[in-house]
Amino acid sequence: MDRITGTGHMAVYFSNICAESPTKLRLCGPGESGSVISTYINIGEDRSFDWNIVPLNIYLYGVEDPGNRPIFASYKIKRALEERYRQNYLSGLCDTPSCQTSGKSEWREMVAATLIRGAYMFVVDTSMEQDRQLIAEFNNAPNENHFNGATNNCADFARRIVNTYFPHAASRDVLNDFGMTSPKAVARTFTHYAQRHPELNLRVMHFAQVPGTIKRSSNVRAGTEQLFRSKRLLIPMVAFAYEALPVVAGSYLITGRFNPIKEFEKHPATNLTPENLASTPHLQAVALQDQRTQIAGASAEWKNYRKAFDNEIEGNRDSPEASDRSRFFKHLDENGTASVDSDGAAWMQLSENGEILSVGVSASNVLARDSDPQLSYNLLLARTSVFLKSPKHRRETMLEFHQDWANLQRASSVAASVSPGTNPPPKLVRTTPIPAPGTL
Repeated sequence: MDRITGTGHMAVYFSNICAESPTKLRLCGPGESGSVISTYINIGEDRSFDWNIVPLNIYLYGVEDPGNRPIFASYKIKRALEERYRQNYLSGLCDTPSCQTSGKSEWREMVAATLIRGAYMFVVDTSMEQDRQLIAEFNNAPNENHFNGATNNCADFARRIVNTYFPHAASRDVLNDFGMTSPKAVARTFTHYAQRHPELNLRVMHFAQVPGTIKRSSNVRAGTEQLFRSKRLLIPMVAFAYEALPVVAGSYLITGRFNPIKEFEKHPATNLTPENLASTPHLQAVALQDQRTQIAGASAEWKNYRKAFDNEIEGNRDSPEASDRSRFFKHLDENGTASVDSDGAAWMQLSENGEILSVGVSASNVLARDSDPQLSYNLLLARTSVFLKSPKHRRETMLEFHQDWANLQRASSVAASVSPGTNPPPKLVRTTPIPAPGTL
């Protein structure tokens, strides 16, 4: 149903609740980032659990330390991260061969979700007492699977949790989702509730899908929206149910419109950790400038970066990077072997001209000494190109892109210094954001 309707998936993030195990909750300790809880049709573990809870960074990136997050997405890397998670967290819960090897076991969906989809997080303030009550409720209730796509799906699960904290804050959209509960309806009604209660301090985070060889995820849609926007469904409706088309379109346009990227631009929050923030020089002036522009990025600033990239990179048409960039991700995935070290950093090893080369494909090791400089440069070049050419709902935040740009500058310098006698990669210069009219 999700593949047909494009409804997407929904989970709930807690900043003060952590996972004592995948099936038991506890309060977080100092320095912990919280957790994500969700339900699936078939988690696939040895018992038929209704829900699992995992650390936030495991859910987003597959590793505990966001500094080790993957910057290249392939199913080889995701499977390596899934196996690491299974060994470290699922002892006693996933010991049967079907759980360990089946690709249909949906505990895998809770490991490195940003490799397979983009995500939005709608955040409000809660109290410690509310968190304690939820922990007691979940730990004392039976964790038995009763998933039903029409009446008890992942969005219903999230809706019930939200309404435990804030009664009647989230609801289904019977008209636009044909009686079912969709993730978009819950996000829309919850956002509207938070906007009516400014004391909840609504903010939105956007986590872009990691570039690579995995198909890009599509926009989340309501039921009538999918009928209205999907050519594959619109044509049959025009042919066989044309009288219903105005009703479908009117229902969506009047009552069902909700754009997550616009909510992010109105209420942006950074998804970078304090350590990342401290290491980003550009952020030292955040307090003095418009926070929304700093996080999401102004259109003029993105345009400025695209111009610099086109002039200094794309202009060098004869370089190997220019001709190979569009195929680099595929080449790396097809010819590489993925591995994950003890810290969770991912690597790809591949043979070129009879030599075994390694390239770090995590934020922490892409510029490491053991990572081949030219492969690292090509990887960062391809990644930067993807985000600069993407529409804004598929781009990373401007704060994250500043880090990527700085890494690309360093990789360019290193690749040039270790390749004497060849055409060096072009030296990138930092762009200066173009100010909006009437501002400094």
